[in-house]
Amino acid sequence: MKAALRLLPVLGLLFKSSSPAVRLSFVCLGIPVLVLLAALLHGADGHAVDLDAVLAGISSAHPLGCDALGRDVLARLAEGLQLSLGIGAIVISIGAVLGISIGLAAAWFGGYVDSLLMRLADIVLSFPGILLAIALAAMLGPGVDKLVMALVAVGWVGFARLSRAQVLSLKNTPFVDAAVASGSGVFYIGMRHLLPNIAAPLLVEASFGLAAVIIGEAGLSFLGVGVQPPDASLGTMIREGTRLMLVSPLLVVWPGVVLFLLVMAVNLLGDALRDRLDVRSDVRGDVRRGVRSQGRSQA
Repeated sequence: MKAALRLLPVLGLLFKSSSPAVRLSFVCLGIPVLVLLAALLHGADGHAVDLDAVLAGISSAHPLGCDALGRDVLARLAEGLQLSLGIGAIVISIGAVLGISIGLAAAWFGGYVDSLLMRLADIVLSFPGILLAIALAAMLGPGVDKLVMALVAVGWVGFARLSRAQVLSLKNTPFVDAAVASGSGVFYIGMRHLLPNIAAPLLVEASFGLAAVIIGEAGLSFLGVGVQPPDASLGTMIREGTRLMLVSPLLVVWPGVVLFLLVMAVNLLGDALRDRLDVRSDVRGDVRRGVRSQGRSQA
């Protein structure tokens, strides 16, 4: 709980930023948010089949039209958006806990434990992430739970390697030595002393990982090994729309645009967060401001 509270000032740095990337990210994020709000106000059922409204165009009854089964596209788009965000949050949460635990153990114990855990990470990294996820999802079978397992199996490595590198740089610092000398256990030291000091880079890793998971979920669902009908996913909506590209191209355009804007917003927020937490950029900014002020004083 204390570690989570320590992240609040870090998040505040992001929202106080006035950089163009942050403003553009909020613009990109505004469209998916509007889709969710519009679907909530519209109140249509995305699973209700209406054969009289097959491939219906944009109207007051169906603001974004209907698909090949007469289902409301806006409602299904909102459902797919919620599913993508939910899967992304679950995968990042589980992957972060697993990866950080492995990284902390590898860095703290070292020796054979470090070698074994890092060789396991190297094996996972030796395969392209999306291909490994496809193979695992195909072996486990279709379904949201199997999809989450496949994405977690690929997504923990970045957290493990990053947390290991950060803990190695802090392992021999005086405050850690003092905690060890006082008799504190490994778990207490990790949660109380190490994790709060490596939270910033891990938060940046999580932001980029969320974008990768959203893309991965959409890709696996598009290939038919992820979310299965009748559940709506951005990937399944694009796959179903490709069969009717010549008849109703908007069935591909709507989920494609929402997916693009969502991933773009998450990536831009990750970039902005990384820049705000980069000490070197702050130092460079201070140096530039100092040079400018010195030039004015000389003038």
